Amino acid sequence: MTTKTATEKPRCSWAGTDPLMRLYHDEEWGVPQHDSRALWELLMLEGFQAGLAWITVLRKREAFRSAFRGFDPAKVARFGEKDIARLMADPGIIRSRSKIDATIAGARIFLEMEKSGEGFGKTIWKLAGGRPIQNHGPVPAMTPLSADISAALKKRGFKFVGPTIVYAFMQAAGIVNDHAETCFRRKAVAKL
Repeated sequence: MTTKTATEKPRCSWAGTDPLMRLYHDEEWGVPQHDSRALWELLMLEGFQAGLAWITVLRKREAFRSAFRGFDPAKVARFGEKDIARLMADPGIIRSRSKIDATIAGARIFLEMEKSGEGFGKTIWKLAGGRPIQNHGPVPAMTPLSADISAALKKRGFKFVGPTIVYAFMQAAGIVNDHAETCFRRKAVAKL
């Protein structure tokens, strides 16, 4: 489903009218991302989004990036109790101790994967079949593939990576193209 006015391009209906959400839709959502660090950041932000609207995270994304040192896994992996206290006191981010702990643990797992030669980005794309999936029809909340990727991530120790969160991550990272058939971004994203 898409929305548009007479002077606008048709967009996915979820993009709404918020300028930040539209910019995210138009420039980022669904674009295949292969950079390991960027994929990890996106997965961690999707975890923070659990139970909230994505716009909440999007509005706080720059504060998250600052608080989590640019989502540099090597820096985040060294966070200790003082950092956790700093994060819990930061009104610019979502202050959930369990999500903060999951992000720090996720950084350590990321580094272990990289050190062992797995590579986070390569692993994610391998689990997804190596190329973007062009979805047609109703957009699901989760799929058997998102459940499989979720299980693989949980097996490695990641938290806040249930099948629904993983599917949202897959959409955002361009692992699946869920732009509406009539959305102006669908064909452009499919070519990437």
